[in-house]
Amino acid sequence: MGDQQLTAVGTGLASDEIYGRAAQVLPGGNTRTTIFLRPHPPYATRGEGAWIWDVDGVRRLDFNNNYTSLIHGHCHPEIVAAIQAQAGRLIAASLPTESEVGLAEALAGRSSAFERIRFTNSGSEAVMMAVKAARGYTGRSKIAKAEGAYHGSYDAVEVSLDSGPANWGDGAPNRNPYCVGTPQAVLDNTVVIPFNETAESLALLEASAADLAAIVLDPIPGRIGLIRATPEYLQMVRDFCDRTGCLLIMDEVISFRVAHAGAHSLLGVRPDLVTLGKTIGGGLPIGAVAGAQRFMAVFEETQGRARVPHGGTFNANPMSMTAGAVAMRLFDEAACERLERLSILASATLSEIMGRLGVAGEILREGSLLKISLDSRPKRTYRGSYPGPEQARREEQLFRALLRNGILIGRNLTATLSTPMVEADIGYLADRFEAALSEVLIDA
Repeated sequence: MGDQQLTAVGTGLASDEIYGRAAQVLPGGNTRTTIFLRPHPPYATRGEGAWIWDVDGVRRLDFNNNYTSLIHGHCHPEIVAAIQAQAGRLIAASLPTESEVGLAEALAGRSSAFERIRFTNSGSEAVMMAVKAARGYTGRSKIAKAEGAYHGSYDAVEVSLDSGPANWGDGAPNRNPYCVGTPQAVLDNTVVIPFNETAESLALLEASAADLAAIVLDPIPGRIGLIRATPEYLQMVRDFCDRTGCLLIMDEVISFRVAHAGAHSLLGVRPDLVTLGKTIGGGLPIGAVAGAQRFMAVFEETQGRARVPHGGTFNANPMSMTAGAVAMRLFDEAACERLERLSILASATLSEIMGRLGVAGEILREGSLLKISLDSRPKRTYRGSYPGPEQARREEQLFRALLRNGILIGRNLTATLSTPMVEADIGYLADRFEAALSEVLIDA
């Protein structure tokens, strides 16, 4: 089928027909809040390398990569071959398999912080089990997290995920529910601290020190705009944990891809537990908790009932383990370095276009992750980077314009590189970005 162009997002006839069916059997016509798009999203039909096609024949260069998970793009031949071979041997079983040992060994070899590893089915599950592990180890119930940071769909870490000027309060961050019906006990047991505000965060942590089991921290939070936690902030958190017995959980479900050994290897602060997902599964569902043996021992059953029992029908299933092992082998130091070079090129190219068109803003970058911001304010904190109504409107326009012009990125304008990409793909992105940005300027 030849490549097509749409004049409006999600309005191809085939996508219209599928959405009509979806609306009859799925709430709102979809199963993932993050992908809904009015009037409805285009429906994907196949992917190859860095490209994805929808059911109406529109081809797009994929800089979303299923929300950063497809480090090797779509249908990498070696991963596909491994999945096909494994499917012919064993898909799932109520017994362990050697494949989980192999992937655990591959991950443990990347970071000395990964002394033991426990697999889950998603990043959300990994965060949930890391929190349970911290509670089991410390015997405490409360956790702390940064305002505005995303850590999956576990209710304890959803607190104040979507805080905004209307409800974040004038002083310390309010504990705002993300979902209607969130129990008050959940809010009471989650301490919300302001990201990169060292003194303010320390004061809030100290007030609950005796009850805190863990601090959950994404060191490079994508939802806050790829703003790296400052050395002072990280050191404060590490020192607080050492002094009080609280555990430091680094959420690297997304940020693990920024370096061969993960984001924590760049920051000079050792985590107690690390949550992983997305890239480590080769495109299949996966999550993991990794950390020091003394903390991970809460999952052990060798001496009787575990302090933190952890079941799951598809935990460490051989399909995900096999795909993940190939993905990690392919994601070697050389691949990381090449993605870094492409990322630098993309950042410089898009920045030049914005400057030439007189558009205020910047391109934020960490490893193979990029964030387009139509805001030139210095960004260090969640509230300092929070988009105002006009900025949010223009960024939504740019997202849709990029989609119309053959580029798929995150709704928050986060772009993710994959190993099949080459310099010509950055050139394609630049051409389409300039066209999309020009459309937004015309509509301004």
